[in-house]
Amino acid sequence: MKSAKNILQPEHQPLKTAVLVLDECNTLSFAAAVDPMRAANRLAGRAAFDWDYVSATQEPPMLTSGLTVPSVPLARLQGCELLIVAAGFQLARHATPSLLAGLRRIAATGATIAGIDGGPWLMAEAGLLDGHPATNHWEDLENFASRFPEVDVRNDRFTVSDGRLTSGGATPAIEMMLHIISARHGAGFAARVAGLFLYDGPAAEPRPQSRLGGHKHNALTAKANALMEAALDEPLPLSAIAETLGTSPRSLQQQFRLRLNTTPQDHYLQLRLAEARRLVTDTDLPLMEVAIATGFTSQSSFARAFRTAHGTSARDLRQEQARPTAH
Repeated sequence: MKSAKNILQPEHQPLKTAVLVLDECNTLSFAAAVDPMRAANRLAGRAAFDWDYVSATQEPPMLTSGLTVPSVPLARLQGCELLIVAAGFQLARHATPSLLAGLRRIAATGATIAGIDGGPWLMAEAGLLDGHPATNHWEDLENFASRFPEVDVRNDRFTVSDGRLTSGGATPAIEMMLHIISARHGAGFAARVAGLFLYDGPAAEPRPQSRLGGHKHNALTAKANALMEAALDEPLPLSAIAETLGTSPRSLQQQFRLRLNTTPQDHYLQLRLAEARRLVTDTDLPLMEVAIATGFTSQSSFARAFRTAHGTSARDLRQEQARPTAH
């Protein structure tokens, strides 16, 4: 068996992915795997992910919603870098010798195997999680731990190990996919993908929607974020934000570093650049007006910041939008 290739590192080549869909897979879990990849492709303007759908048998799988997924049989899959196993109900019926052998075959090529919802159960049945931390849907976690004593069962939303990822349901699957995107394309890019879904993650209280997702905000950084988003065209000094919130600039710096692993200034800049990208791709505003609308005092400073953040010029990005992209 080959050592698993580390897919969780910076990489600009498309991640060759296969999504193994089982009958009675939860539709939301299926979408949680696929839509972050589609959104990443859209935001990147290129194929960050290249994926195919795979079935356990010759018949296309049917989701819980009644939708069928056109796919090729697992037996015909020659290889991939990431195999996502999306399963829901009737796991004992799905765990056929043929399916388990197919999972072991793909794992032996060095592919990373990821499980969603019931997917970790099938991975464990194939012996692919022995010695690895893993999770499963909370309803089945106790049975999962009893059935697979060699697995390091965690009551986590998702787990990451060498060549193995597992998540317990649809929302944790989004988090798992964002983790992959962040590792390969950076936290800022992953935050923008999260922002497309208005995804703020688990929260004890409502938080403002954000262009950067913001799933690690606390009350203070969330309020600061809201002030920043309300003043993208005329950025507020950090001292003014801190005064409005009744805190000190130093305390605000500490909270942003603790919660978001960044500075308020850089977070503010990323908000402005995320809005700039939206205006470039979704409107016909002249680029100078885009620069002014996002708080840049000159075309040259805007151009430099935009290229640094997005890896291309605003003009080139706008021209590329006319080209079709994968999926």
